[in-house]
Amino acid sequence: MSAAPDGAVPQGRPSGAGMSRRRLLGAAALGSALAGCASIEAVQGERALAGRLVVTVDPAWNRIRATEDKQPYDTWTQHGFTLDQLRLWPGIASGESLVAPRPAPPGGQRAPRVPTFRAGMSPDQLANLFEVLYAMDGSQVTLTRLDAAPFAGERGLRLEFSVLRQRDDLQLAGVAWMAVRQDRLYALAYTAPRLSFFGRGRPQAEAVAASARIRP
Repeated sequence: MSAAPDGAVPQGRPSGAGMSRRRLLGAAALGSALAGCASIEAVQGERALAGRLVVTVDPAWNRIRATEDKQPYDTWTQHGFTLDQLRLWPGIASGESLVAPRPAPPGGQRAPRVPTFRAGMSPDQLANLFEVLYAMDGSQVTLTRLDAAPFAGERGLRLEFSVLRQRDDLQLAGVAWMAVRQDRLYALAYTAPRLSFFGRGRPQAEAVAASARIRP
């Protein structure tokens, strides 16, 4: 059997509902070991993020967090974090970014744009946050569809997009859900390779999104 790509779960093994929690952890641990130090945690059942956003998870996902990770979102995966990612933002306040600031580039180069949420943003402006987010590494992002859709008990948005990943020219598909409550942005975004993992993982991501609710 040929070696799996960095961060990938070797093929030929059951995944999703057919994979036990221990095997899910082992699959994600492989990806983490290949990419550096990270903590691995199986996530299943009801989960509260930052004490504000609650989701119900079934089948299990794997939460991956780097030792020095200061990101304002959780990253979950089922097949390896270079293959599929579910990011969850549990209430970004107005004026805060969807991603942790990066160090200034050397040589006086211009820093990449940072997706910063502001209260009162229009639907198009909210969608643009995700375009900026996924383009920060030089990838090409195309927003393909934006619809009004309930999320976390609020009137929200559902966004579909594609990403041509800069580092390997891999075509990713993505879907995101978002809503604003009391000037905080709550969101989930799922990305995976368009021709393989996206169709396999989207139903599970949709289920997590459908279960989301915001605590009073």
